[in-house]
Amino acid sequence: MSDLYDAVADLPLRIGDTARTRRDRDTSSGFRRATTTFHLRGDGVAGHGEDVSYDTDDHDALESAPAFDLGGEYGSFDAFSDRLDELDLFPTAAPARESAEHYRRWALESAGLDLALKQNDLSLSEAVGRTPSPLRFVVSTRLGDPPTTDRVDGLLDAYPGTEFKLDPTVDWTDELVDSLAATESVRIVDLKGHYEGTEVDQDPDPALYERILSGFPDAVVEDPALTDETRPLFDGEEDRVSWDAPITGVESVRDLPFEPSWLNVKPSRFGTVESLFETIEYAEERDVSLYGGGQFELDVGRDHVQLLAAVFYPDGPNDVAPGAYNDPDVATDLPTSPLDAPSNTVGLAWE
Repeated sequence: MSDLYDAVADLPLRIGDTARTRRDRDTSSGFRRATTTFHLRGDGVAGHGEDVSYDTDDHDALESAPAFDLGGEYGSFDAFSDRLDELDLFPTAAPARESAEHYRRWALESAGLDLALKQNDLSLSEAVGRTPSPLRFVVSTRLGDPPTTDRVDGLLDAYPGTEFKLDPTVDWTDELVDSLAATESVRIVDLKGHYEGTEVDQDPDPALYERILSGFPDAVVEDPALTDETRPLFDGEEDRVSWDAPITGVESVRDLPFEPSWLNVKPSRFGTVESLFETIEYAEERDVSLYGGGQFELDVGRDHVQLLAAVFYPDGPNDVAPGAYNDPDVATDLPTSPLDAPSNTVGLAWE
């Protein structure tokens, strides 16, 4: 058990009743997002956690499922986590993809931790003995079909100094790369080489990889698929490579093809608080640079990923911009990076 997890594992909590809330929203990436938030209530307070499973069918099936049997008094948060081991979190239909098991587990774990902290009048930062810092963030966006710089240009016009995480595709031309590079705003390029069966899958393309590596020499390169054709392109570039989709815990980090310099930490991918905290400590001990990742959260999940980033890796190129940056139209008067450090007075709230 890690020191970070030790700091919260023994917190007692009591659950009286539970509820769920469904949300749906269009995004700037051209798809309609659905999420479900779990509410755990007890002693006059509530803990909240958001299920960010990507497939709408998973949320549709959950709507007809009975409430999970979670009521009772738990001597520790760790005992609550053990209780979740016993539950079928997809009782009416199997998840559309295996990753959803972790996403739903994280929703309940984060709701339980939020409740335990509130019932014990603690903030996350107090519990783990760290002070939240101002939070640097980047904006993640796709560039349309055919891809153009319009979205990036619009955001830079509205908010000069905005930094970006972009998802290159084989349609990106040398001219497009040159135009984007000229903005000096691209911090992460996500090659999506480890997604399967999604709308954003990107097959490894040596020409694209070479174009990106040379066109953005200072950017972090996330999730390349390393094949006989693409691996040589990264000789000497390993310290620019980051990993996201494969990272679900310490063992997944150990299984990477080489010692990582960067990791994208998406809390929901880890499933449990214990696995997340163990991995953060493992990376810190090895001087691996961390940054947070978002998943188009529509509710408290965004606050949670922002808070965790502010507490553990505030200076990274955190892909946790305020949710309004994901809207199809660029809004006015959005907060800019860095966000002021949260007070985090109690629970997992960003305040």
